[in-house]
Amino acid sequence: MRNLKTIDLFAGAGGITEGFRQAGASCVFANDFNPHACETFRHNHPGVEMVCGAIQDLDAEAIRKSLSIRKGELDVLVGGPPCQGFSINAPERFLEDPRNSLFKHYLRFVDEFAPKTFLFENVPGMLSLGGGGIFDTIISQMRERGYRVSARILLAAHYGVPQVRWRMIILGSRLDEAPKHPEPTHYYDCRPNFKGGATIATRLVPLDQLRLKSAVTLADAISDLPHIEAGGGEEAMAYGKMANSGYGKLMRKGSKILHNHTANRLSKINFDRLAHITPGSAWTSIPHDLLPAGMKKARTSDHTMRYGRLSWESLAGTMMTKCDPHWGAVFHPQQERTFTIRETARIQSFPDNYRFLGPRAAQYEQVGNAVPVLMAKAIAVSLGEHLAAATPETQCP
Repeated sequence: MRNLKTIDLFAGAGGITEGFRQAGASCVFANDFNPHACETFRHNHPGVEMVCGAIQDLDAEAIRKSLSIRKGELDVLVGGPPCQGFSINAPERFLEDPRNSLFKHYLRFVDEFAPKTFLFENVPGMLSLGGGGIFDTIISQMRERGYRVSARILLAAHYGVPQVRWRMIILGSRLDEAPKHPEPTHYYDCRPNFKGGATIATRLVPLDQLRLKSAVTLADAISDLPHIEAGGGEEAMAYGKMANSGYGKLMRKGSKILHNHTANRLSKINFDRLAHITPGSAWTSIPHDLLPAGMKKARTSDHTMRYGRLSWESLAGTMMTKCDPHWGAVFHPQQERTFTIRETARIQSFPDNYRFLGPRAAQYEQVGNAVPVLMAKAIAVSLGEHLAAATPETQCP
């Protein structure tokens, strides 16, 4: 793939930019509002101009001129506006939520740069918000600007990520056809767990097992990492043993020291609860008197992943911004603690040489908000192939 130039808006800690970098692309400008995420991005992408601040305050024309990029010259504009307002997990979902208007500022950059292609990513919940109005608006606005648009909901596990995480990926191009989304490389059978959009979610059939690689499991992802206690670990430490899977070797590539392998402390009540939770089980294994007050009246079919301890053979659920057992399955399969920063980063397919900065809570937040690196890499390859196939005759005016 030729060296594509990209701009990453709402870049966070840089999951998409890292995936694109691994595919051979070069990010020339990035922006995010979170200072800790900006610090992490700058550390891992020192050659990229990162401006930390509200996108509303950015002058797109001045940025384009400072980068010496002519309109229509940028290969890919990347953007993932904050998704909390779209998420099905959000406590309140109002169409008037200010976070849901941030895509308008993404459109300002589309208008100023007129990129050859764009990537707009978000959670599948945006499809049902306001009866699908936000999604329809994004599509129509891009088409009005001359882009051929394609939208699909992709599963991270299909691209070698050890995680059940769905993302809405909208791709657009000024060429005479829309870009194709990457084909799955790994087999994992998973039903969409969101309203709307099931028809555009990638689904596999049993026969696909014969042609695709096996899904990457939690054992593949993190079982080679050092044993630590709750509240323990270090920001930099030795590995202690060899990687025991192809995925582990891939994550270690270029790294001699393990960073961010630190875990949260556990309260006594959570230690007591964890003693009853075996791999593959969750809150329903906890004795009634040890349950949180709010869950003592819950049905066994509710909150199925809360206080979950995953098994080695499973995939992780969606990594959230807090490694809190009250909100999901974040207990280690074998050790008496929750996942470390590095373990969640591996589950998001960040390589081990990718360091996260800031307080521990901020590091968990950065990892949870990121787009899985290997999924971003697969999208980058697809966009690169799309642009490589372009000829002057196929370009839209």
